[in-house]
Amino acid sequence: MVNSEYITADLVAEVEAIARDAGAAIMAIYRREFSVEEKADKSPLTEADAAAHRLIAERLAALPLPLPLLSEEDTEHFSGPDALGRYWLVDPLDGTKEFIKRNGEFTVNIALIEQGRPVLGVVYAPALAVCYTAARGLGASKTDADGHCRPIRVAEHQPGTPWRVVGSRSHAGEEMPRLLARLGEHELVPMGSSLKLCLVAEGAADAYPRLGPTCLWDTAAAHCVAEQAGGRVVRLDGSPLGYATPQQLLNPHFLVLGNSEQDWTALF
Repeated sequence: MVNSEYITADLVAEVEAIARDAGAAIMAIYRREFSVEEKADKSPLTEADAAAHRLIAERLAALPLPLPLLSEEDTEHFSGPDALGRYWLVDPLDGTKEFIKRNGEFTVNIALIEQGRPVLGVVYAPALAVCYTAARGLGASKTDADGHCRPIRVAEHQPGTPWRVVGSRSHAGEEMPRLLARLGEHELVPMGSSLKLCLVAEGAADAYPRLGPTCLWDTAAAHCVAEQAGGRVVRLDGSPLGYATPQQLLNPHFLVLGNSEQDWTALF
C-alpha cells in the first residue's frame, strides 16, 4: 500500500520551482556556445547537464523531505531507496541530443518514487516554457508559455479514425515501422525527450510505443503525468512499468496509452 499523505500541492509547487530554476540554468548555456563531451556509453554530455544536476541535487536535499537521489549525472552515490521505498529520480537534462540540435525539445525531469511507482512528477521544457506536473491524488496539469495552467486528460481514440502515434525524433529504431504496419492507418508525430509521454497525457496523441533503450530517469516523471491524466504506461506484455529495482537502470520496451479498445499487446 502506497502512503502518499505527504504529497501535497505545496510539495509539487516546490519541485516545479526547482525544475524551472534548473531550466533557467540550462537556457543560460543554451543561448551561448558550449562544449559537448562523450560519456562511456557514447551518449553526449554538456555543461548544461552538470549545471542542472548540481542545482537540483542541492535544492532537493534542502526540502523538508530529504530522500536518496538517483540522477543520470550521479549514479554512484545513490544509496538505494529509503526504508519506505522512496527516492528522487532525476534527469537534469533529458534530450541532450535535442539540446545540441537546438530544436527546443528537451526537458528537466524530476520524479518521486515510492514502492516502485512514480507518485509525483514534474516535466519542464525550458525552451518551450511549458511545464507538466502531476501527483497521486492531485491529478495532472499543464502550464503553457503564457502561464495558463489547466488540468489535462488523455484522449479517447475513436474507432475508424487514424491513430496518432508519437515516435522518437532521435531514436526511431527498426521495430517501429513493423508495428505501425500492423496497427493500420496512423499519423506519426515525431518528438524528443519525455515530451512524448506528455503528448499522450494531454490528449494530443493516442499512443507512444517505445521500442528502443531508455533509462529509469528518462521516463519516471512523465510516467506520473501520463498515469495521473488517465493513461497507462505498461510493458509490452501489459504489466506496469516500474521502478522498484533502481540498480537495473534500463527500462524494458514499453507503451504509453490513452483510452481505446485496441489491444496493443496483441500487436507484438
